[in-house]
Amino acid sequence: MEYRKIFLSALILFLGMASLSRGDDYSLQYFLSKASSKSIELSKKEKTELFNQLNDMMKQAQEIRATLMQAVQTGETEARYQEGKFWVSKLEEDGESIEMVFQQIKVLKEKPTDLVASIKLFKSLKDLSSNFNAYNNLASFSASVGDFAPEIELWADPVFYRLSLLPLARWKDGERVSPQKEQKSIPKGKKP
Repeated sequence: MEYRKIFLSALILFLGMASLSRGDDYSLQYFLSKASSKSIELSKKEKTELFNQLNDMMKQAQEIRATLMQAVQTGETEARYQEGKFWVSKLEEDGESIEMVFQQIKVLKEKPTDLVASIKLFKSLKDLSSNFNAYNNLASFSASVGDFAPEIELWADPVFYRLSLLPLARWKDGERVSPQKEQKSIPKGKKP
């Protein structure tokens, strides 16, 4: 009996230390705290991990979308024909948005300063967030969607917007402003 207690306490201690030793836990909480802090700069590793997290989230979105699509098409939900057609069309739009996110993540991994790809990614995330929140408000869909709707909203707006899109837009804006200022400088000795 005493050996079991020692073994159990050693196991708990080992698991606790293993979870503490893992310093690079790039979860939603990590990125939310990073987005709310004063310094919004992400390292290259953090950007890569942000894109990996978004990629994993899109895989989860695909699974939920497939579950909802199947529920509507097989009649598991209590939806009339026209209402079912409406939700199927929304789910098909979600499929296109998910594919757009995958494409833009691939582009941004290759070229992290692509502002257009960042904007497309953000718009697709916001569209998905809006639709998943709508699904979550339906009793027949909410069991499948659950906490995913608010999670995708958090990944889109405070995390991706503040940590990736906004700094990139500011950087691109600063890049454009500096050459214009040099061209418009007034030579000394002449009155404007």
